Amino acid sequence: MVETGRRNDAATALSGMNAPSDPIRVALIGYGYSACTFHVPLIRAVSRLSVELVASSRPDHVRAELPGMEVEADPMRVIVAPGIDLVVIATPNDTHFPLAQAALRAGKHVVVDKPMTPSLSEACELRTTAQAHGRLLSVFHNRRWDSDFLSVRQAMHEGLIGEARHFESRIERFRPQVRDRWRERPGPATGLWWDLGPHLVDQALALFGWPDSVQANLARQRSGSTTEDWAHVVLGFGAIRAVLHAGMLAAIPGPRFVVHGTRGSLIKAHPDRQEQQLLAGLRPGDPEWGIDSDPVQWRCDDGPIQTRAAVSGDQSRFYVELAEAIAGERPNPVPPDEAIRVMAVIEAAVRSASEGRVVSPALQP
Repeated sequence: MVETGRRNDAATALSGMNAPSDPIRVALIGYGYSACTFHVPLIRAVSRLSVELVASSRPDHVRAELPGMEVEADPMRVIVAPGIDLVVIATPNDTHFPLAQAALRAGKHVVVDKPMTPSLSEACELRTTAQAHGRLLSVFHNRRWDSDFLSVRQAMHEGLIGEARHFESRIERFRPQVRDRWRERPGPATGLWWDLGPHLVDQALALFGWPDSVQANLARQRSGSTTEDWAHVVLGFGAIRAVLHAGMLAAIPGPRFVVHGTRGSLIKAHPDRQEQQLLAGLRPGDPEWGIDSDPVQWRCDDGPIQTRAAVSGDQSRFYVELAEAIAGERPNPVPPDEAIRVMAVIEAAVRSASEGRVVSPALQP
């Protein structure tokens, strides 16, 4: 998706910023569900990273879970705090751009939770700021390291079903009651497509590259919904069609992945379990971490249905690779160019749904 030369150049430009023996000191902005469930345990699993400071309006809550942690209410004071190398932004989507922009200008490396920003134009501007200040900017597309995606990608790359022609990726939940949280209130980059769409799009682009068409339908299906809570998006990649689906009224969810190819089909029924494992207190490195007992099912050339064990997932790899990138040892695991491609498709889908037509995604706002 991004030229190897460009990524290696970026890694070279970042080299020398942190020696491998130096801890990378991390400040976390925001301490909601994403920070508590994902960022903190995944960061703490990486020996080269150290969480030193948290920006939150609920200091007692933070210290109850992170005893002795330094907490600051004002995120801007955290951004300019001396001694901080990396700022991780896990706040509502409409705050991503100003906080990331300020952190980059303060000379910090930055991780932004997905989606990168509420608009493609802001995403492009962040990339420019990161380049101008020589800082690493990455986006937390953690689902690249999910067991379900890794298993399907491996099977496709091995050609188990020939060349893929039809690809389905769905994230479905059963949450019939609308909850009072920012993701479900009207505002910039809220609603289910902005919440789950970046995961679905990022995985599709990782498999197939850049789409030539986007056709989308977004809807509000639950009583009391004020934002879209159902999304159905079809991406065209030449002869390939990738169907991305998300909904909140699926008491019996469909398969996580379905792929039909020129020689057969495969199904990955159940999703990765890392989120549930984290909520249950499991951590990277524990014996059961990332293990997925749900196999891939596949059938080729009218033969019998076969199964193969799923690949284990490990979302902490994002932060392992990020620390290595900051030290100049490898490329950025999710460089801005790749996150901008996701943003372009997200916006194209919104435009397609609004205008009721197939559109071509554009990389420029």
